[in-house]
Amino acid sequence: MCIAVFLWQAHPLYPFFLLHNRDEHRSRPTEPVAWWDNGEILGGRDGLAGGTWLACSRNGKIAFVTNVREVGNVAEPKSRGELPVRFLESKKNPADFAKEVVMEAHRYNGFNLILVDLSSKSMIYVTNRSKDGDVLVSEVPPGIHVLSTASLDTPWPKAVRLRSNFEKFLEKHGGSELPAEEMANKLMTDTTKADKTKLSGIYSVDFEHSLSSIFVEANTEQGRYGTRSISAISVQISGEVAFYEKYLKEESWIEHTASYMVEQTGTG
Repeated sequence: MCIAVFLWQAHPLYPFFLLHNRDEHRSRPTEPVAWWDNGEILGGRDGLAGGTWLACSRNGKIAFVTNVREVGNVAEPKSRGELPVRFLESKKNPADFAKEVVMEAHRYNGFNLILVDLSSKSMIYVTNRSKDGDVLVSEVPPGIHVLSTASLDTPWPKAVRLRSNFEKFLEKHGGSELPAEEMANKLMTDTTKADKTKLSGIYSVDFEHSLSSIFVEANTEQGRYGTRSISAISVQISGEVAFYEKYLKEESWIEHTASYMVEQTGTG
């Protein structure tokens, strides 16, 4: 379970601005945000399957994935975390990579995938759990969007709350510089839970209630579960990217930021 709010091509200083929470079992091996072996991909890494929930590349690509809240699983599914990695490693633009994903989407459990190419100002949303049952590929329009474990911009209570609080920050700062770390630490640590009557009804009421806050802390049969990392990615019109992460290591929260300039290489 994850949640993200992002601003796309709708701010005078930031072509892209993202706040993101990754929720996962505490026992799942995880590596914090870092440059990967080839020095081209920056992101966190799942220590079990090797993929990522959120990462970016030096050539101006960004990708992140969430699961979809559902009952039942695909037999022997492929890891959803490999999708962002494959996009970042490929030479394909978001639309072309989305076509590749469509052909094999049935092999994954439910996912939402955001593909970004800053150079071409292109953002594509892909999900294999659309309302009509088909794989949905759509271009994301400029503006503010929220993605949780339902379709993009589904107005679940936590998504509505996050969007509203995000908009208040934007109104406060207008067209000036946004305090990414402050926003991440204020907006993404919200533990307010939804009214039980407004839950989706996919899981049990008690379990869904424990997941209904932006920042999640829950106990499950598999052990402790909840928000393990809080991230902010800001991309300035100059091409400077700042990737801030606050992650949980044992019982301590550790903060760090990595920055770089987008290489203007274009995509094919």
